[in-house]
Amino acid sequence: MLKQIVLLTAQRGQQLAITQLMQAHNPSLSFRYALTGDDLQAIDPAVLVNARLIAFTSGTIVPRHILNALGHGAYNFHPGPPTYAGWAPAHFALYDGVEQFGATAHEMAAHVDAGPIVGVESFSIQQNIGVRELEQVAFIRLAFLFWRMSKELATHEAPLPTLPIHWSGTKSTRQMYIDMCRLPDDISKEEMARRIRAFSDDFRGIYPTITMHGFEFRCTQAATVERKPVAEADSPPHLKVIAEAPALALSA
Repeated sequence: MLKQIVLLTAQRGQQLAITQLMQAHNPSLSFRYALTGDDLQAIDPAVLVNARLIAFTSGTIVPRHILNALGHGAYNFHPGPPTYAGWAPAHFALYDGVEQFGATAHEMAAHVDAGPIVGVESFSIQQNIGVRELEQVAFIRLAFLFWRMSKELATHEAPLPTLPIHWSGTKSTRQMYIDMCRLPDDISKEEMARRIRAFSDDFRGIYPTITMHGFEFRCTQAATVERKPVAEADSPPHLKVIAEAPALALSA
């Protein structure tokens, strides 16, 4: 019998809203909260037998033994579409220049963003949108996806029905993000603009950088790509934006 929901969230503020919504559908539910893997490990396995785990925008990887111990499964709400599994989906989508984005709910499996899909929201990406704005829209759609699935999650003991939709594309990782932020010294103007637009929002403290002559130049302001370039004679073409940007950190 479904008695408890284990909520794994990125922020404590999300816990209250989710709890209130699910208790409106099933007042008998009790809740346990987790922000980290250690919080999950501290939950008594006897509790998990009658529990369902819901992860909402959490980067915590749930161990296999906890997934196996849950009596009513585990579901993750991912702030990206099935075509963008993994790390920082909005950033990679913006870099790729795609026209559609979205949010995904799926069963949790031992591998990240790999379980059967149970819910999807999609939307068109506005032209010239920034990465933070794209993330905000995706979060709103993700919250709506949870809202429309909340009754089923709170009241149905059986596994949720899956959709005939499958994960596709390359699953992004933290290392892939770091690699995209390492700008080669022969980068073209067009490629630099794409990377600065997608990756210069200080996501997890990682900035685009370029290393020349033993010095590392760090871009800390996405708007630098919109500024008027310095004169041709003042710097090589691939350094125009960096040379004039006021928000740069320089280190040897």
